[in-house]
Amino acid sequence: MPVKKPQQQESLNAGYERTRKSLIDRLDDWEDQKAWNEFYRTYWRLIHRFSIKAGLPSDEAFDVVQETVLTIAKQWKKGKTYDAGKGSFKNWLMNVARWRIADQFRKRKKNPAALAVASGFHRSDSDESTGRGTATIERFADPNDDLEKVWDVEWSKNLTKVARNKVKEKVSPKQFQIFDCYVMKEWTAAKVREELGVSMAQVYLAKHRVGGLMKKEVEALNEQKF
Repeated sequence: MPVKKPQQQESLNAGYERTRKSLIDRLDDWEDQKAWNEFYRTYWRLIHRFSIKAGLPSDEAFDVVQETVLTIAKQWKKGKTYDAGKGSFKNWLMNVARWRIADQFRKRKKNPAALAVASGFHRSDSDESTGRGTATIERFADPNDDLEKVWDVEWSKNLTKVARNKVKEKVSPKQFQIFDCYVMKEWTAAKVREELGVSMAQVYLAKHRVGGLMKKEVEALNEQKF
């Protein structure tokens, strides 16, 4: 996976904070503001990357993030929440995001200059911050397009990242570092022991404990019912 340049990461962080603040401001009079903030923290990257892969630049992708969360929040306030009997939460969230992405492309139809960049679909992970890459709104009307496959990939990536961040707060920094090097970075046990100055027992203990917590977090996220 390409490493993001410092300026790209700064831009992404700035977009995250700007969107979070705007979203919370718009939900300022809601008693469940904390819950929506957590919802945003959990799913913003998934929706943002999905929007980028669909062809939107980063700033518009953050607009989709905000509008997706607001759409869900408004439905919840009206008592119209996710219905498990009609499908998975995963697909429900994807569809809400797709509607908001389609809205962005409809806005572009009113702007011929913006439509000039709406001619393709594929992009690499390195384009996440710049949003270089394109798509047309017609893709969103086609149930057989590649967007569901893109969503599946991004969903798995997001769950792993969110679970990783949650587990990081539950274990010691040293134990997480051992797990990160041994499992995530795929160092050999011998290298972990030598580089981090720990015993083999510590390496295997970290793998077992942190790995177990990661599995539970991923399962919980996968089974989440909004």
